[in-house]
Amino acid sequence: MTKHSSHSHNHNHHNTHGHSHSHIPKDMSSNRIGWAFVLNVFFTIIEFIGGYLTNSTAIMADAVHDLGDSLSIGLAWILSKLSKRDSSKYFSYGYQRFSLMGALINGMVLIAGSIWVISESIPRLLHPEMPDAQGMVWLAILGVVVNGYAAYKLSSGKTLNERVLNWHLMEDVLGWIAVLIVAITLMYIDLPILDPLLSIFFTLFILFNVLKNLKLSIRLFLQASPDEHIQENIHQALTKLEHVKEIHHFHLWSLDGEQHVLTAHLVLDNTINRESDCKKIMAELVEIKAEISTRLKPYNLSHTTIEFEFYDEVCRDE
Repeated sequence: MTKHSSHSHNHNHHNTHGHSHSHIPKDMSSNRIGWAFVLNVFFTIIEFIGGYLTNSTAIMADAVHDLGDSLSIGLAWILSKLSKRDSSKYFSYGYQRFSLMGALINGMVLIAGSIWVISESIPRLLHPEMPDAQGMVWLAILGVVVNGYAAYKLSSGKTLNERVLNWHLMEDVLGWIAVLIVAITLMYIDLPILDPLLSIFFTLFILFNVLKNLKLSIRLFLQASPDEHIQENIHQALTKLEHVKEIHHFHLWSLDGEQHVLTAHLVLDNTINRESDCKKIMAELVEIKAEISTRLKPYNLSHTTIEFEFYDEVCRDE
């Protein structure tokens, strides 16, 4: 069986490995993420202690939210360091896929924490207990300052990782503003039910986002297509190539939700004459390779592997 495939480095090997790397930049400032992580963990501990002392389920709910953010930031910090390492024989695609495992662990921790908060909050709806409103005010002010400053520090970062984490921290700021408003209200109005209502609202918000992200993480972990629209566009782009008769073993999957991998077998039509001299065949294949590279460039794929087959060949993967 004669196989002809392309390689993006212009070596005539059996497979094509197009390396249009879109990895997290190696000059990423892990110091900013590391600093935000330490600050967030320290404040999360203060939140749990403060929530217990003030008897506030709303603060406990926000503490669970901050715990999730701490796990996310810690994971991003580790990945920012791992991403600087080259791939190895054991991790040939690099270490980005570790983020999916981290996302699954993070999701499970947040779901467990949310169930605990709800179990504490529902009885409070039936028998409201007045929290220490003044203590809540001071904690809320501290929460706005700490999370706001951490968000400000990360706002100077340009990477996707830092932008996503910055958004999470801004959500925390808004959450603490809500706690502050409720705490000030409780200082003047005897309405203790506001505390468990706010905690349930926070928890349902957390669960909504966690379940949505967990569903996506599980799909990606099981190597489902990260984007059906992109997959269809790529398939059409390759199908319309001159000399391509059909495509099979077409797979688009993702390392971490951002960095995608493409593999495909392209069956060439009989207009490419295998009886021609080797130089002519290679020239035609190089042309096809160049066109493939052009058509795939807009999708910024991290790894591509394209194999050429002739129309009368039997695919070895069938």
